[in-house]
Amino acid sequence: MFEQKKVEEILGIQFADAEIIKRAFVHRSYINEHPKAGLEHNERLEFLGDAVLELVVTDHLYRNYKNPEGELTSWRSALVKTESLAAVAEKLGLGQYLLMSHGEVKSGGRSRTALLANMIEAIIGAIYLDQGYDTAAKFIDRELIVGLPQILESGAHIDAKSKFQEVAQEREGITPHYEVLAEVGPDHDKVFTVGVFLGKKELGRGDGSSKQAGQQAAAADALSRYKK
Repeated sequence: MFEQKKVEEILGIQFADAEIIKRAFVHRSYINEHPKAGLEHNERLEFLGDAVLELVVTDHLYRNYKNPEGELTSWRSALVKTESLAAVAEKLGLGQYLLMSHGEVKSGGRSRTALLANMIEAIIGAIYLDQGYDTAAKFIDRELIVGLPQILESGAHIDAKSKFQEVAQEREGITPHYEVLAEVGPDHDKVFTVGVFLGKKELGRGDGSSKQAGQQAAAADALSRYKK
């Protein structure tokens, strides 16, 4: 259940427009189940928030680092990827306030990576519309950009697929291949579980909102196992 006061306390922001922040928490499935609720789902806010997020992160990286464009692009990708956004939602405990259908709830929707990431983008869109660019930028800086040093230290910005292919070919002499092991959710909101294999042996597994994202997650899992 959505509780505006608790959400505002978590975000540290008091919204002038109560409807706009509530909309950020409305999943499409809730509208389908409650057509007379008079609510709009969060996908338009998500679209806006995605653009605001990319601009804020790009602006920060450009102003604070002299690195080549290619490096800055990989850093930005690591900051704004689905897993990074979902981690913010989990840390703040915002998933419990998502409005969704009973079916989505039963299938684990409140903890689904893609849904949590979409919600964070919608929240950023709502902050931008209600409070302006500066407030949105402060939220992004506090919750996402602050994690850049850890990303660089851990190597999370490195293309996991390319790195794992290098490691696998060097150590095993085999090129890894990827298989989709499962697909969950409706067409507009699928989650793909992907496995990475050397021959017939599964070396890693990961989830993503696209097959490509699932492959990256699987490669990152395989790399972590290799390190151990």
